[in-house]
Amino acid sequence: MEEKAVTVHWEALKGFCKRVFLRLGVPPEEADVTAEVLVEADLRGIDSHGVARLRRYVRGLQVGQMVPRPKVTVVRETATTALLDGGGGLGPPIGRKGMQMAIEKAKETGVGFVAVRNSNHYGIAGYYAMMALEHELIGTSMTNADTLVVPTFGRKAILGTNPISVAVPAGRERPFVLDMATSAVPRGKIEVYHRSGEDLPLGWATDERGLPTTDADRVLKNLAERAGGGLLPLGGAGELMGGHKGYGLALLVDILCGALPGAGYADTIYPKGPDGRPLPANVGHFFGALRIDGFRPIEEFKATMDDLLRRLKDSPKAEGQQRIWVHGEKEFEMAEERRRRGIPLHPKVASELRVIAEELEVEYDLEGH
Repeated sequence: MEEKAVTVHWEALKGFCKRVFLRLGVPPEEADVTAEVLVEADLRGIDSHGVARLRRYVRGLQVGQMVPRPKVTVVRETATTALLDGGGGLGPPIGRKGMQMAIEKAKETGVGFVAVRNSNHYGIAGYYAMMALEHELIGTSMTNADTLVVPTFGRKAILGTNPISVAVPAGRERPFVLDMATSAVPRGKIEVYHRSGEDLPLGWATDERGLPTTDADRVLKNLAERAGGGLLPLGGAGELMGGHKGYGLALLVDILCGALPGAGYADTIYPKGPDGRPLPANVGHFFGALRIDGFRPIEEFKATMDDLLRRLKDSPKAEGQQRIWVHGEKEFEMAEERRRRGIPLHPKVASELRVIAEELEVEYDLEGH
């Protein structure tokens, strides 16, 4: 019999995560931002990047891979660009600072681009791109990540899931928010299937021989042991269904987030010392913001966006289908529902949170909400 999900209130969940980070020496503001980014993922239904990732952050802080109080520095800066060094700190506070800089530069000059090196996992890419919406700007965010993805025709994971997000304001319609991995799925989706004991859809991942597999446990074990295989690029195996295009997008992200700022890239990211202990991850990010009124009046643009989005949604539906979705709609609606009714946590995730609370002697008060 399948265990029932544990439903928790989002504010209580954020408060718990913040207490965990505070206990590990993270300053209050940075702890709040990191907790917010994790819970925002769960609110939007991106459970693979939500509090299920808390253990990863706890472990990173405990072993020194993530620095609780980093020195974040501006290495280079122009009117429209900047390079930040994150000092090995938590990704969400560094990412928020980078996106804020891009936004301020765009408001001043029309465009702003900020690259970041020496950072860590920053959560969902969409969080940062969406920061531009409240300023009526177009925002973009991307990051490279641990090596989980095999290149087209390869059998060894050498690229990250390397997500890309773009957020564009509209008028009466919801904003367009694209938030996608450049792999067929993120690793977290494999973990979700592993927790539920379900077979993976064919075309998500390969085994150690580079051949498609539906065995989630095998994929995760191979990735942990660097035994070969991994996630497939967006489009799947080979070129027939466009897998080489997902591979190209992942490589583009690695260029902008790794090669450009001087961060890690491909299999140089998340290095380990001779004793096997993790060294600073040196994850890289890239943020951009664009002022719409540099091209046309904002209200005109937003009216055009409304018309474009409505034309898509009102177009004829495929047989048996009731709705055509625009990117971001499902997540906005999910967030509204989960703010109202609570966030359902997989029982194994809830159990892991309780273990973290016990280990760190942090109050665990989620299931009473």
